[in-house]
Formats: sequence, C-alpha cells, structure tokens
Amino acid sequence: MVFDSFDIKSLIRPVIDFPKPGVIFRDITPLFQSPTALRLVMDSFAHRYVEADFTHIGAMDARGFLIGSILAYQLNKPLVLFRKQGKLPADVLAEGYQTEYGEAFLEVHADSLCEGDAVVMFDDLIATGGTLIAAGNLIRRMGARVHEAAAIIDLPELGGSQRLEDMGIPTFCLTQFALTDK
Repeated sequence: MVFDSFDIKSLIRPVIDFPKPGVIFRDITPLFQSPTALRLVMDSFAHRYVEADFTHIGAMDARGFLIGSILAYQLNKPLVLFRKQGKLPADVLAEGYQTEYGEAFLEVHADSLCEGDAVVMFDDLIATGGTLIAAGNLIRRMGARVHEAAAIIDLPELGGSQRLEDMGIPTFCLTQFALTDK
C-alpha cells in the first residue's frame, strides 16, 4: 500500500456542532470501519517506529486506545493506559489539564514506567494538546522520557503540536485539518 494513493481524510467524518455549537468534531470511526484504511494507518505508524529507540506505547483514553493497542501488539511493546479520572483500580498519578471544553484530569498507574523508559504517546488527534501534555508530564514524573507524540490528525490552528514541541516533545501526525475544513 502506498499512503499517497489513499486519502485517509475522506474517511474522517466531520460532525458539525459536536460536542457544542461551533465545533467540527473529527470522527475516525469510518476510518476504522475500512480494513484497508485501518491497515494503512497502523502500518504507517509501525514503519515509523519499528526501529525507533523507545520502550513503551502510551495510549490516551479513549480513541488512543484503539491505535495504541494495535501498535503495542505489532511492535511487541508494553502498553501504558492514560485514563480519565477514576477509571484505574490501583495507585495512580494524576495530572490536571485544560481541554478546549474545560478542565479535566488524566491518570496513569504509578508503577507503569520507571527511569530509563521511553514512550511514544498515541491519540486520535492533537487539538490543544492538553491530554498529551498531561501524559507527557506524568511520564516525566515517573522518571521516563517521551520519545514522540503521535496522532492520526493534527488541528494546527489550536496550537497543541506547537505546545508539545515547546515542551521538547516531538510530534508526528498522518494528516491535518484546518478548523474550517468540512
């Protein structure tokens, strides 16, 4: 498969005024319903990271779990789940962050990582970067480092990728949308 010959953007559904008026939500469900597109996306990420120097896959709640679990399997790496507050059963570390919709908290099991570990973080999209920034802070609090933050979609006008880069976290996205793209 050649990435340039397949337009994944056509399989990302815009949902107007969700979750609030004025927002265009980028729904990756149709992309996951296409076996060809799903394989293309996962193979693109796998090829990028197959020889990279990292130890763990970090997956953001909830759509990042879809990407992260497939890649952890493909690349034979441990999977670390970053969950919304109150979802993890053991001792956790928590980090507050701002989303485009308000304040939230991200948690991770406190024993997920240790000094010397390196993580590639996955989510479906980078908007304001709040979730990935919180995860990056949690990773660093455990003594590990972030290798890169990756997503299918970047919304560069919201500044998340730039905020991550400013923190010293490189980013990689397969495609991007302007806020007004439909």
